[in-house]
Amino acid sequence: MNYNSILIKIREEHSLSQKDIADILHIDRKTYNHYETKEKIIPIKHLVSLSEYFDVSVDYLLGFTNLKQYNNVKKVDKLEAGKRLKEFRKEHKLTQVKLASILNTTFSSIAFNEKGRNLIATPFLYTICLKYHVSADYLLAKTSDIKYLS
Repeated sequence: MNYNSILIKIREEHSLSQKDIADILHIDRKTYNHYETKEKIIPIKHLVSLSEYFDVSVDYLLGFTNLKQYNNVKKVDKLEAGKRLKEFRKEHKLTQVKLASILNTTFSSIAFNEKGRNLIATPFLYTICLKYHVSADYLLAKTSDIKYLS
């Protein structure tokens, strides 16, 4: 995942320190530093918070597109995101077990995501988007304007 250089770039473009971003996310500066240095994977909730704060797409933050923003952006809806993940999985003729195998997780984790109990984890979202060229913003139900990335 190459989001770290984008996080640094966008933070510097706004003349913000790591401490400023950490405060926005309500986390310790050292924790945020670990995201920029790739020592830790940034949780999806923080990616979403940063996309909303900077008014950019999650796809942009993850490095999938140079387009910073989509039209008709909404807040993340866990239930709708779950429906979209299930729709995506069925469209690609994947069972929960097969998708779990691709993502190296359990099928119950996929089931929880699809039921809207929790959002898909960042590494799983990244893998799906990269492998299938699907928009993270679409899967998170932030937009309906774009489904697949070129």
